[in-house]
Amino acid sequence: MSFLLVFAIVLAIGLAAFVVGRQRARAQDDGTVKPHSRAHYHGWWAFLTGVVPAVLFLAAWDIGASAYLNSHIHSSLPADVADGTVAHEDLSAGLVKSLASGLRKLDSQTLATLPSTFTELQPMLAAKGVALAPDTQDYMIPIATETNSVSDRLGMISAVVSIGLALIGVGFGLKGISPRARARNNVEKVMLWSLLGASTLAILTTIGIVLSMLFQTIAFFEKVPLTNFFFGAVWDPRFAAAGAGASEGQFGLIPLLAGTLYIAFVALLVAVPIGLMSAVYMSEYAAPKVRAVVKPALELLAGIPTIVYGIFALVTLGPFLRDISAALTGGTPFIQAQSILTAGLVMGVMLIPVVSSLSDDIITAVPRAMRDGSLGLGATRSETIKRVILPAALPGIVGAILLTASRAIGETMIVVLAAGVAANLTLNPFEAMTTITVKIVNQLTGDLEFNTPQTLVAFALGITLFALTLVMNIVALYIVRKYREQYE
Repeated sequence: MSFLLVFAIVLAIGLAAFVVGRQRARAQDDGTVKPHSRAHYHGWWAFLTGVVPAVLFLAAWDIGASAYLNSHIHSSLPADVADGTVAHEDLSAGLVKSLASGLRKLDSQTLATLPSTFTELQPMLAAKGVALAPDTQDYMIPIATETNSVSDRLGMISAVVSIGLALIGVGFGLKGISPRARARNNVEKVMLWSLLGASTLAILTTIGIVLSMLFQTIAFFEKVPLTNFFFGAVWDPRFAAAGAGASEGQFGLIPLLAGTLYIAFVALLVAVPIGLMSAVYMSEYAAPKVRAVVKPALELLAGIPTIVYGIFALVTLGPFLRDISAALTGGTPFIQAQSILTAGLVMGVMLIPVVSSLSDDIITAVPRAMRDGSLGLGATRSETIKRVILPAALPGIVGAILLTASRAIGETMIVVLAAGVAANLTLNPFEAMTTITVKIVNQLTGDLEFNTPQTLVAFALGITLFALTLVMNIVALYIVRKYREQYE
């Protein structure tokens, strides 16, 4: 039985327990004894005792079963495949999994007379809409068949145990229903532990992401010196001939870091002033009817996919700026179609709704008493905005700008199409540059092995980007705390 089907059965048992538990609690409330908890708490306690243990077991079993099936597939591979490279063994195991998934589409009669060669099997799978890689070998067919059999047995065991746990839990929860039973306390404890678990999971996920990048980064720096990466001014991730070693500066970070900061800076120059002024207008000057139209229209920009912005920059804005510069000089254009300016302008337009919407909510949240007090002292509306409202809203506005900067630094598609992939080091905004995120994508796509410096450098770039964002957060937190203490 599939995971979703078993989960649905367990959930149905839990909902039935909720209804029965609530009705039983109401039936026992005869007015002679004051109940500790309301009837629906008893229902939720019966639901939780039935569903939570079963779902936890089901999730743990599913993870363990996946690991066991993976180990079973690897151990079933022929000796010549298992003794080869790790990449080749993983590729073969992946092909077996794909084949096993494809065999699920065949009917029982076809499975009973399954051909022994992939050449004969492939048309049968293609008729069911299953497309497999041509590298699939004949020896993988019995392994895939056995894998499906083992998976079915494991699924049946998990279904029986999970449903049994659900029924036992429901029985336990319903048996404990009484007027003085502390069902509310029990439900609140479960919810408290659930919230704690969710918070812990978020923290562990962050730690896991950082550690996964950190270990690969250490492996990269075992092959390439730190100085070559952090102080190199040339990005050319190609090794010299075998035995000659790596050329100096070929993994230089400086061009990518400069391009990331430069393009983000140009984008912020466009997004922050326009977005902030739009927020001030909508929160302080615009009539309710105007605000009801302008704000949703402005926020529509946030719903446009970034690839659309990139295409607009590549097809429209870039050539337009190039043609304008050519017309001004009467010949050779001084603005390239793919340039820092093109990417910054388009990215800035994309980020305007982020600054505007967040700043508008923050300015609107400033207490009305501060506005009235300033106006009562004789200040004009513009003076009130400059000297009272904006300083009071500054911590939130800094947070909005930080979020905008993080979005700008992490953008990829606009940079690829509007600024190119050339790792140049220049101060001219009319020339092409690229960013760290673009090179991360470039280095992780292709046919290179995973343990080569050309691939591992993507993790070093990722750690650098993480450190850059962390520094921005620390600075913003300092500013927020400083002004929050002043205005609270």
